[in-house]
Amino acid sequence: MGVGWTVTVFTETLPKAEKAITAALDEVSRLENVLSDYQPTSELCQLSALAPTPCPKQVSPDLWEVLVQAAAWRDRSQGAFDPTVGVFTALWRKARQTRHMPSVRQLAAARSASGPEAFRIEDTHKVSLLKPDMRLDLGGIGMGFAIDQALNIVQAHDIAVAMVDASGDIGVIGRPPDSDGWRIEIDALGRKTKENKSEGLPPLVVTLEDASVTTSGDAFQAFEIEGIRYSHIVDPRTGIGVVGPTGVTVIAPDATTADALATTLSVLGPQAGCEFVEKTKDCSARFVWYEAGKVRVRTSSQWSSQTSYSSQKEIKTGRE
Repeated sequence: MGVGWTVTVFTETLPKAEKAITAALDEVSRLENVLSDYQPTSELCQLSALAPTPCPKQVSPDLWEVLVQAAAWRDRSQGAFDPTVGVFTALWRKARQTRHMPSVRQLAAARSASGPEAFRIEDTHKVSLLKPDMRLDLGGIGMGFAIDQALNIVQAHDIAVAMVDASGDIGVIGRPPDSDGWRIEIDALGRKTKENKSEGLPPLVVTLEDASVTTSGDAFQAFEIEGIRYSHIVDPRTGIGVVGPTGVTVIAPDATTADALATTLSVLGPQAGCEFVEKTKDCSARFVWYEAGKVRVRTSSQWSSQTSYSSQKEIKTGRE
């Protein structure tokens, strides 16, 4: 999925651990062949290539489940999250290479090929793609889904304590021995150095048990055009990349929710995003951004009860 994956488990024997880890990573590879919008042979890309579909198309149970959840997030967020954002994603990938903004004409064409009316859930395991040149993109939810499925595989191997880390998108079950939980350090803006820890921000460590954490933003995937810094995350409502520097960290009961919510909040921004997360059960968020040369922080009401601050050595760096 374009990033490194690490599976950590606690078991009685090494062979048991190796078997579970191998099975979990195999599951991730299998799901990449279903959900990737990079691989032309993936089920998602092959589905997009059929647009518009003259009749509803049958899809696999995994793709169906992710598309159903993606459509639900689209509706809840009023379009701030949208699985048809793929047409915009393609434009901004090109802009990242050329350092030129997509043209007004290109953006208009992409808008006409995206949106709620471009994609519809039909009967069980069937979907319709309703506009020419539309393209599905599950990058804002698919990795979280794969993390959850990998943890399910680990649990099926009779392991109760584990972590799956997709280069910063993290899901955990149980807690390591003699601990309060999995300790994960967050670097939301990606500015931490040995000399200057995140440019004035104190180290942030979250302690998790049976939960997930994801950080979205422009820290590690961004580019500048005419002095403006754009994230790889695109607002489906406008077709424009989210302007940074900014980062949002989400804690949720599962990685699918954390992934989708973090993407949604990145688009909504701190004010509307905090209002949105307050309506999302068992979830919390922390926004960090630059304003007038200073670092600003805003958190949802449940955040403080789910996190702890520490100057201890980093365990993992949460990022997207």
